[in-house]
Amino acid sequence: MKKRSFGFMLLTLLLSFSVVLSACGNSGGGGNASSGGNESSSNSGNGSNAASGNAGDASDSGGEKVTLSFWTLFDGGDGDNMQALVDEFNKTHPNIQVKNTKLVYAEYYTKLITAVGNGNGPDIGISHASRLPDLIDQGVATDLNAAAEAAGVDWSTFNQNLLSADTVDGVHYAVPIDTHPFIMYYNKALLKQAGLLGDDGKPVMEQSEDGFMNFLKTLKEKLPSKITPFALSNANDDPYRFWWALYSQQGGNDVISDDLKSADIDKDKGIKAADFIQKLYTQGYIKKNDPDFYKNFQSGTAAIMMTGVWATGTWESTKGLEFGAMPIPKIFDQEATWGDSHTIILPTTSKEDPAKRKAAMVFANWVADNGQIWAKAGHIPSKPSVFEKPEFKAMPYRSDYVSVADTVKFSKQSTKTQQIRDNVSYKYLNEVWANKMTPADAMDKMQTDIQKVLND
Repeated sequence: MKKRSFGFMLLTLLLSFSVVLSACGNSGGGGNASSGGNESSSNSGNGSNAASGNAGDASDSGGEKVTLSFWTLFDGGDGDNMQALVDEFNKTHPNIQVKNTKLVYAEYYTKLITAVGNGNGPDIGISHASRLPDLIDQGVATDLNAAAEAAGVDWSTFNQNLLSADTVDGVHYAVPIDTHPFIMYYNKALLKQAGLLGDDGKPVMEQSEDGFMNFLKTLKEKLPSKITPFALSNANDDPYRFWWALYSQQGGNDVISDDLKSADIDKDKGIKAADFIQKLYTQGYIKKNDPDFYKNFQSGTAAIMMTGVWATGTWESTKGLEFGAMPIPKIFDQEATWGDSHTIILPTTSKEDPAKRKAAMVFANWVADNGQIWAKAGHIPSKPSVFEKPEFKAMPYRSDYVSVADTVKFSKQSTKTQQIRDNVSYKYLNEVWANKMTPADAMDKMQTDIQKVLND
């Protein structure tokens, strides 16, 4: 990935992010945990009495007290949980103090880029893995290798699939703290009523193309007509995520080539995935024009729904909702799903201070080590060792889907990925879901328009 000068591309990137943020702010399905903006979970959190860490715990910065500015984009439960992590870290690391500044999500990336450009950026920041290519390209996210080595970070302790999304040519640009993939939730009472809940509390479903269709068919036949078999939005984020998952389950090779220069949709696989989802709409398994598919499931009038893991906290706080969570079914050849990841970055500063950078890496690694606090909103921690902690095991549902961390299919590390998704994929796939375009025509138009984006 070749870096461009910061000043040259600042305006372009700001405009690009404005488009992206507009899309991220609305899933089209309602609920307070929309799209990748899982920063609004309603599950409040608090501190942990069992926080621990590996690198730098005792030595801290190794010398004088270091104060670090930390910019975050979290509110709601995520905001509470991150503040709890900061408070616990500060309490246990007297030589490193982290000051958390919560920015409004919709403004976060623009303010971060502008501040770094002006030499006023924070010592530590948050980035989604999907936004990292842009931040690297602009010189905002920095090479962490030296600081990580100084802080004693052991990269082998992280989930390697998540780590790969933050690494370019052997250079680590971010510390992953979670993944928040696309999964399936189900209403246990409704599945039991339809005879589709096993004694183990799991859905009775053959994981195949026909098996999933038969599962929905039974739900539709056995449950009252007011019940939606499958709650899903009719446009944008979540149906796109489902398409991406099914495309990836067939081994689909992203939508751009390995050299990031050419549109490269695997047409047959794209058509097969889109055709499968289109039938769910046209055959009445997904409610057309559902004004709020989150509320549909939350109110107990939908048997299953699919969205990101950030909904777990919301469902947990919903009185009377007896639900379960699981990876999305393996409908095609292999397990795969959509996902993104929250990461910690060290933005470019006007005066690079090795002591601060080392301390920042101690903090980032400690946050990952204590993912049991961060997991309260539903996220999957980035370090598998967290799964074995009693606090994590005591939380319901999470262990039912932690395996998904290994099967998240991340997009290629292109600065055009967000633009392609928002301006091309959504546009034509939405037409497919509305039964106004065939899957084959959609793939052809996506191929053409993706190339135009790459050529710009």
